[in-house]
Amino acid sequence: MIFKLYKSFISQGSGRSILAKKHIVYSFILKGISVVISLMFVPLLLNYLDAERYGIWLTLTSIVGWFTFFDAGLGNGLRNRLTEALAKGEKKLAREYVSTTYALISSIFIGVLILFYCINPFLHWSKILNTASVPETELSLLALIVFTFFLLRFIFNLIGIILMADQRPALNNAFSPIGNVLSLVIIYILTYTMKGAFVAMGFVLSVVPVIILLIATVLLFRGRYSYLKPNLKNIKWKHSNSLLVLGIKFFIIQIAAIILFTTSNIIITQILGAEQVTVYNIAFKYFQVPVMLYGIIMTPIWSAVTDAYIKSDFVWLKETLSKLNKLSGLVLVGIILMLIISPYVYSFWIGKKVIIPFVVSASMALYAAINVFLSPYSQYINGMGKLYLSVRLVVFAIILYIPLAIILTKSPLKLAGVMIATCIINGIGIPIQVYQTNKLIKNKANGIWDK
Repeated sequence: MIFKLYKSFISQGSGRSILAKKHIVYSFILKGISVVISLMFVPLLLNYLDAERYGIWLTLTSIVGWFTFFDAGLGNGLRNRLTEALAKGEKKLAREYVSTTYALISSIFIGVLILFYCINPFLHWSKILNTASVPETELSLLALIVFTFFLLRFIFNLIGIILMADQRPALNNAFSPIGNVLSLVIIYILTYTMKGAFVAMGFVLSVVPVIILLIATVLLFRGRYSYLKPNLKNIKWKHSNSLLVLGIKFFIIQIAAIILFTTSNIIITQILGAEQVTVYNIAFKYFQVPVMLYGIIMTPIWSAVTDAYIKSDFVWLKETLSKLNKLSGLVLVGIILMLIISPYVYSFWIGKKVIIPFVVSASMALYAAINVFLSPYSQYINGMGKLYLSVRLVVFAIILYIPLAIILTKSPLKLAGVMIATCIINGIGIPIQVYQTNKLIKNKANGIWDK
């Protein structure tokens, strides 16, 4: 019965829709596994460390996340350009885009890594992370490990960009649960052999994802994507401009995302203390579940939109957006139900180790609702590469967010104030993105709406 329903669901629609549906189903299974493991990590790490050290870990990884801006949007630039080349059957151009992007990304991040190795001995991590309970030498070594493998992961993650450009996101989504399962097993073993070993935990969580991506890169370039395998002769610096012009727009949008999501932990640590970072992130993980699940559906949409737009298939674009909006409504109902039952879920999940105020949960639910509503429109705009207005919106967000978050965190809202600030920032873009997307799919966009 289930197989018949699956076959009926998959077989309907155009070739583009069928491919997207297949990868949505596969991705749901893989992402579901990943979400369950992610939720299991929280009590495991809280037990292995403590609330303060766990908060330090979350803050440190947030700080390291800032360095993704050195990507200059090249990953997303490659995604759009590669999808366009594959849609037109231009394999030689596709190879050149891949090789050039690998060369650019590797040069940038290896340079950043060398620079960090030079300055890390002079950084006072105990002050940066606002803690006196962990030795400075331990924090410095942990930062070095996290930073090194984070940058290497960013380079090897380009294989995932290639998979998404080829409208095969399920294969990319398989990397995370495989790495998470392996990390979970190792950390579980450490709870019995090296309990409280902060650096050992950081090493495991940092190195395992890199190993998985490295293996995937080697296998895929030897197999399915042998025709895209990067090499020196296919590096064409003339394509740098094409990749960077589009990439810089994504880069600016990435900066805003980094500021909105990584500075929150820093603001909380400095104003309310590291333990409150744990409270914030537990609630965030819970309400990220519907966002992540909806994101599974959105993952193939970006490149499918690029493909449809290049081929002027506006009928598919209109019909797909209508279906996605109906689905958004169902997910919003689910978010409300999650908010209602959240106290019981927290109690079952983490017990009484950490208390989550209801106002914090409500702010997270509001964020999730805005994110889900905007997601189809963001994917359409990104897929079409019409980022002129998006760039200007995020510049406004960068200017406004930090002072607004600080003010609201110091207000009676306290911890909830950080997410309320994010909701205000995201809410401003709702009418603009909706209007622009509708103009684009009707092929009536002009001026700033078509840039």
